[in-house]
Amino acid sequence: MESIKNQLNLEHLPQHVAIIMDGNGRWAKSRGEERTFGHRSAIKAVRDVVNACNEIHIPFLTLYTFSSENWKRPNDEVSTLMSLISETLLLEAEEIFSKGLRMHVIGDIDKLPELVRTQMLHLVDITKDNKRGNLILALSYGSQNEILNAVKQISRKVKEGEITEEEITEKLFEDHLYTKDFPPVDLLIRTSGEVRISNFLLWQIAYAELQFLDILWPDFGREDLFKCIYDFQNKERRFGKTSEQLNENI
Repeated sequence: MESIKNQLNLEHLPQHVAIIMDGNGRWAKSRGEERTFGHRSAIKAVRDVVNACNEIHIPFLTLYTFSSENWKRPNDEVSTLMSLISETLLLEAEEIFSKGLRMHVIGDIDKLPELVRTQMLHLVDITKDNKRGNLILALSYGSQNEILNAVKQISRKVKEGEITEEEITEKLFEDHLYTKDFPPVDLLIRTSGEVRISNFLLWQIAYAELQFLDILWPDFGREDLFKCIYDFQNKERRFGKTSEQLNENI
């Protein structure tokens, strides 16, 4: 069967794809297994998506790996997830580096176990000169906290006289977010059939195309990603303008 990749317009790709990787627990339960089995089985889907984005040169890929709310899950599941993240970083580090990808991490990483944090920051450091693409892991991440922290930073600067209220712009606000070095999200994908954002990149997805899929994350593969991009390319992104205005600029 021909890959849908061959139908993509490689001159009109989303520059930033973000994915809410959901459904590991349900996938495992449907097979009579524990939730942790689903998390382990999800690594292949992560690898497939990273490779697919690298293959067609998507510059930025953000994966919602562990949310700030996930700390509320049962201790044994959180512990398994942290161990799995650590294990995966060790196994995938060489491949990430060799593919020319630059690793980033966003979120409250001070909450992460020391081993995971150390491994993550090491991978961020050794890939800092890579230029083929950017792999961004959202770890201990919550968008509301990110926005609140930005407000606090800006308020402090106004109070201390570093900036004036009139100097506060969208660009200045974005410069205080974790994602200040990344473009806005063009395409947001969520697997598992749930139709919600779950506190993920709330500011950054203001004009993103949203796709909610019934596929559980461990079953998601490269062809599913290419289909999402194909659908993205067949959307008219108006950014508040009319179709007529867009056609005038062609």
